[in-house]
Amino acid sequence: MHLRRTAAAALAAFSTLLIAASPSPSPAAAPAALYGDADPTYDGVWRQSYALLALHAADMEPAGDAVKWLAGQQCADGGFASYRPDPTAPCDPGTEDTNATAIAVQALAVHGQDFAVKRAAEWLAKVQNRDGGWSYNPGGASDADSTGVVIGGLKAAGTDVKSVTTDGLSPYDALRSLQLACGKKDGGAFAYQPDPKSGDLAANAKATADAVRGAEGAGLVVEAPGRDVPVRDGCGGSASDAGAAWLAARLTAGGGHFDAVTPGSDQKTPDFGTTADAVIALVAGGHLDAAKGAYNWLAANSGAWAKDNPTALAQLALAAYATGNPMRDHVTRLSALGPVAQQKPEPSGGSSVWWIVGACLVAGIGIGVLLAGRKHRL
Repeated sequence: MHLRRTAAAALAAFSTLLIAASPSPSPAAAPAALYGDADPTYDGVWRQSYALLALHAADMEPAGDAVKWLAGQQCADGGFASYRPDPTAPCDPGTEDTNATAIAVQALAVHGQDFAVKRAAEWLAKVQNRDGGWSYNPGGASDADSTGVVIGGLKAAGTDVKSVTTDGLSPYDALRSLQLACGKKDGGAFAYQPDPKSGDLAANAKATADAVRGAEGAGLVVEAPGRDVPVRDGCGGSASDAGAAWLAARLTAGGGHFDAVTPGSDQKTPDFGTTADAVIALVAGGHLDAAKGAYNWLAANSGAWAKDNPTALAQLALAAYATGNPMRDHVTRLSALGPVAQQKPEPSGGSSVWWIVGACLVAGIGIGVLLAGRKHRL
């Protein structure tokens, strides 16, 4: 399973050690309304939100239980935890996180859950850091991943992101503070966070993808543009332009994808999730041609990664949507992993009736002109 956030990965690793020491490990069973049957402890809200966003982009209507389950995960104060096994029990505020909340906002917004969206957006604004950004759990140092996904959540809620400030600093200010300066190694890339001791910034592909998408004010659903905006050469232009140039250059150098390094070794493996994030980030900036090569690589190589993995299938579907490629295979496999979604019916009734009326009027005008012409010739 692809874990998108450093904090979540560390928590999962620590939990694994605890489970290994336990005499009777008991992973949580996935609820019937949730996509996927893996333990939802660390990603239940995240993967459900991703699935609902992908289905929406594919014009599929999810089962009501799937949307209801996600809305039921919301805490009383408006935030979301990664997973609430008992939604009737009060939330521990320490378990709520900005990433789960922000992606849930995006998914609930497109499925008409306005009240839940409003409360979640208010919670996100309340836990904003003084530098204008967000950390994974409230109270930590701002990071590019969390800030990027929160921008998408606020936009989905209809919020003017520039107006969400603390001490006069906006989310965009926070992102710029995490960008490596042009003219230096990896200039234009974004760091996850500054080094806690030195304050130095180190380029991070995942952070750059999330930050570029956030700098464009985009969420996870990005539609393919009508025309391509070429990536600027070098590290110039806006923060988004510079980040996109770094992403495009690294994807080209990597044969169309990013790699992840296995902790404790120098072994590299393809990083499918970050590659999919980069596709959407590039398209958010209009860089369609730069994104297509990476999507083509994903489509050809991600079979094992995406097998029975709802988050991966949703990421593939949204990357396909962003690059104008077919989504059907991805969403069909996704729908099979949870409550079955239905294709939305074609518009009918009023719109089609008015189309027919319009066609008849045009035809009638044409016949009238023809008859009038005939009279003049008699």
